[in-house]
Amino acid sequence: MSELEMLPYFKTENVVDDLKIIIDIAQKRAYKMVNMTLVERNWLIGKRIAEEELLGQNRAEYGANVIKKLAKELTEEYGKGFTKTNLYNFYDFYKKFPNIFHSLRGKSQLLSWTHYRVLLQVNDETARNWYEKEAYDQMWSVRTLQRNISSQYYYRILKTQNPSELKQEMKKLTSSYQNKLEFIKNPMIAEFLGMQEDTSYLESDLEQSIINNLQKFLMELGKGYAFVARQQHIHTEKEDYYIDLVFYNYILKCFVLIDLKTSKITHQDVGQMDMYIRMYDELKRNDGDNPTIGIVLCSDTDEDIARYSIMHGNEQLFASKYKLYLPTEEELRAEIETQKELFYLQSKDK
Repeated sequence: MSELEMLPYFKTENVVDDLKIIIDIAQKRAYKMVNMTLVERNWLIGKRIAEEELLGQNRAEYGANVIKKLAKELTEEYGKGFTKTNLYNFYDFYKKFPNIFHSLRGKSQLLSWTHYRVLLQVNDETARNWYEKEAYDQMWSVRTLQRNISSQYYYRILKTQNPSELKQEMKKLTSSYQNKLEFIKNPMIAEFLGMQEDTSYLESDLEQSIINNLQKFLMELGKGYAFVARQQHIHTEKEDYYIDLVFYNYILKCFVLIDLKTSKITHQDVGQMDMYIRMYDELKRNDGDNPTIGIVLCSDTDEDIARYSIMHGNEQLFASKYKLYLPTEEELRAEIETQKELFYLQSKDK
């Protein structure tokens, strides 16, 4: 594509439809160009790290030290996006796709970086290449690709006597995952461009109202809370997550994570919070900090309004000292019910 090539121009009897076509094409072209550059950048970073690793006598130890040093220096220079985990992903990307820019397809058939990050989970080269091709040809979303890998779709296709039936089942199960605006919500693109992530699509008006006031509520408790972040982005190899509120309690000397749910709390919600705690302890906790605490809240009127979670088996510590400085379930329930009532009254006035 030439740099001077114009977008296609359409003129029909419906000006709104014509403008929608222009905007949609422009968005897709912009995303494709940014994505191609992002994928190429990550591949080249992985290539350079792989070449540097070969210079060390003890390659495993040397490589780990190189990545640790690079993560520190690049994060200081460029901010988010260059953690040790990401740098290992770039290295793995180059190792598993060494010829991605040298094949006949060149740059014309690249998936998104998030797709490739999911594909790195697949160690079987034949299966990985198959998933890559299917994801491109069938325009799978990232969630569709993740589901198909997790459910061993490739191997089930090989074994089944009726592949068309299996494909139809897969399409039905993943139909809700196909979102043409998925790229707008891609945090990798936002990080790459140095833009602030737009997380408004994650929250309903009610959630937003509760979270806004819950932040003030905890700060006004006067029990040592310092605000750290809201809608903090955490990503794993499989999913992207957003923690509603993060505080540090300087009396307890620990982080306090808060996540709000709009439906009844489930075991999966508590399990997800436990994952947040593990990640926070690994990535953020410093020497002298106590274990991170997680609070899962529910905006429904329910006895399960709050669940506290702490890892590493510190139940005794949690039950005694920690509870003195955490809001009680009754306090949380009362605050959430107050905010719900105010929200609905304001909605009626509008």
